[in-house]
Amino acid sequence: MVAEARTLSETGPQDYPFACQFRVRYSEIDGQLIVFNAHYLTYYDTALGEFFRHAGIVYGEARDADSDVDFHTVRNLIDYHAPVRLDELIAVHVRVGRIGRSSISFEVALFAEDEDRPRNSGEVVWVCAGIGDHRSRPIPDHLRVRFEAANTGPRLVIDPVSRASR
Repeated sequence: MVAEARTLSETGPQDYPFACQFRVRYSEIDGQLIVFNAHYLTYYDTALGEFFRHAGIVYGEARDADSDVDFHTVRNLIDYHAPVRLDELIAVHVRVGRIGRSSISFEVALFAEDEDRPRNSGEVVWVCAGIGDHRSRPIPDHLRVRFEAANTGPRLVIDPVSRASR
């Protein structure tokens, strides 16, 4: 599964099958009155957890009982295009970029409400690994199927607090 050739900064909300909404809180801004850079990874991680739930995988239980595997983050990349400010309604959009033998990349983009250009975009790469030895292992087929289905299913936007969707 390979994403479109356009760069992430050229994508719009409609290019992603899933989005998770947030409202920027006071504790997330810095001295410049914009979101502090480290909080973007928290937004991304929360959206990925909700994407897992959407895919029918309970986050934290992606372990395969038969083979004792789990996922490790091996790469986080964020490109900043425009600042995000206090009290803005934002959504982190998620799609599977590529599923390899043992790794999966998620493409993410953060859009402000009613905007078609991302404020930032990035990639999160996970590797499936053995729980005890942390060595790379193939992604179990049942997880691969769920990720692929969530990536091609109907578009879903959720508010993780209220669990409301549209």
